[in-house]
Amino acid sequence: MTDTIVVGGGLVGAAVAYGLARAGDTVTVLDEGDVAFRASRGNFGLVWVQSKGDGRPEYTRWTRRSADLWPEFTAELRDLTGIETHYSKPGGLHFALSEEEMDARKSLIHRMHNVHGAAEYGAEILDGDEVRKLVPGLGPDVVGGTYCKHDGHASPLYLLRALHEGILAHGGRIVGDARATEVAPDGAGFRAETAAGTFRGDRLVLAAGLGNRALGPGVGLTVPVAPQKGQILVTERAAMAFEMPTHVVRQTSEGTFMIGDSHEDVGFNLTSTTPTMAAIAARAVKMFPFLKDLRIVRSWGALRVMAPDGYPIYEESRDHPGAFTVNCHSGVTLAAAHALALAPMLAAGRLGAELDVFNAGRFDADAH
Repeated sequence: MTDTIVVGGGLVGAAVAYGLARAGDTVTVLDEGDVAFRASRGNFGLVWVQSKGDGRPEYTRWTRRSADLWPEFTAELRDLTGIETHYSKPGGLHFALSEEEMDARKSLIHRMHNVHGAAEYGAEILDGDEVRKLVPGLGPDVVGGTYCKHDGHASPLYLLRALHEGILAHGGRIVGDARATEVAPDGAGFRAETAAGTFRGDRLVLAAGLGNRALGPGVGLTVPVAPQKGQILVTERAAMAFEMPTHVVRQTSEGTFMIGDSHEDVGFNLTSTTPTMAAIAARAVKMFPFLKDLRIVRSWGALRVMAPDGYPIYEESRDHPGAFTVNCHSGVTLAAAHALALAPMLAAGRLGAELDVFNAGRFDADAH
């Protein structure tokens, strides 16, 4: 028996569980283990604000809130666990390779400024000369881009390790090889059936990514998430060329370059495919010609957890209060908000009004 069962030990579940344990809850995390479709290990590692929430200003504000919490969040994890997440906040760049791309980017930034104000949103439109001053060595096809001072990046793997260690340091428990096959009300609380046994808690948080779709109905929740594959290439280590991340290329603290920007609706297929890898590499080399001399040493495909509109789903069950679901595809960006803002709401037993817009009821036919 525990205060809260968290189903899912990836970045989303671990951030929530860390925040709950930090708030004084007794927490049990049920983690499927490395056989899971764990988006955490395939994450690109951006803490990204620019372009988030076009048409959904609440998501822009939630993302910005998380980015603002990240410095405190990573320092707290480092002090508690000794693990460095390699977070830095130098700002971030999005490049355009044609005038058409640049015009679309300008339109997006203008829309965001109109809603939030240029100072609050913090993104700037840069021409070719301006982006080359920030990042020397760009290819001639780069016609311009946008810069946002709120953007940064971190290591998803170190972050996940730090969160797990933080959960344990705060007295939480992580049970491995414990894929939840069923969740249900149990008296005044809830139970979760797993291969590792039956677990009971006063509250239940479903943070199992794509697994939430099947588990949700057990506690009266509809969770319409689906997989979207993204592929990433990783180069050999090289001398540090630039600290600032871009939307498709970033250099890690170890010196490798991570390259990727694919969005594929192929079900649960994790295969790395040559045409997509070639397209990713070609676009990256157009931006950074020096990359053509580096060897690719790893590649992988991973599955994003996508709602129909691409935004998070946060919801408490109406039929079974105390059962929640937490879903998003931005596990790194939103980790700080999940740990330091969302988890205290869960510990108090109620989601804040600012998250009402992320209820899955927005997908009901009757709502449109």
